[in-house]
Amino acid sequence: MARIGPFEKYTEKYEKWFEENKCVYKSEVSAIREILPDFKNGIEIGVGSGRFAKPLGIKNGIDPSSKMREIAESRGIKTFDGAAEDLPFKDNVYDTVLMVTTLCFLDDVDTAFREIHRVLKPGGFFVNGFVNSESKVGKIYQKYRNKSVFYRVANFFSVKETLFYLKKAGFKNFIFVQTIFNTLDKIKKEEPIRNGYSEGSFVVIRSQK
Repeated sequence: MARIGPFEKYTEKYEKWFEENKCVYKSEVSAIREILPDFKNGIEIGVGSGRFAKPLGIKNGIDPSSKMREIAESRGIKTFDGAAEDLPFKDNVYDTVLMVTTLCFLDDVDTAFREIHRVLKPGGFFVNGFVNSESKVGKIYQKYRNKSVFYRVANFFSVKETLFYLKKAGFKNFIFVQTIFNTLDKIKKEEPIRNGYSEGSFVVIRSQK
């Protein structure tokens, strides 16, 4: 069952985070843009309020939360009701699929990644941005998860674990970038973007069908 409760109940709190952590948010968008391929027909899985789809030029999004979809629609995103584990699309539809900080809220990563692989066109790309469970921020989120209305229902993954599921679903040709090298309270300007994944708390993996 999709974990939509916190996003339905605390919509304003969700939006407020982006305003209070603008440099973190901008750093994440920039890291994704760094390896986001050129595309004609892209979709974001777990689009939320459209905070990432909008600046990255993605016109379609799917999310199980009606309140999140409503905000995304106001930002010009065409939304669909649904979850990653059961995508309401035919095979080979999209050339790029984006997922940002949604991995930790999935009910079944294996099924979700297989579904993403299914709806991608041959040679299409899956770009997944997430908080690495083994990073500074990842460890903080896990330690204090019960104090967060959002992360108390989350399950964080390491890069190694994420790669396991990507490979199992049939993805290949992996490219990694990373950002967020400090704890959030210390970030006062946009963070740098580096290749790899061993230092930054926010990692983006681009893979290909």
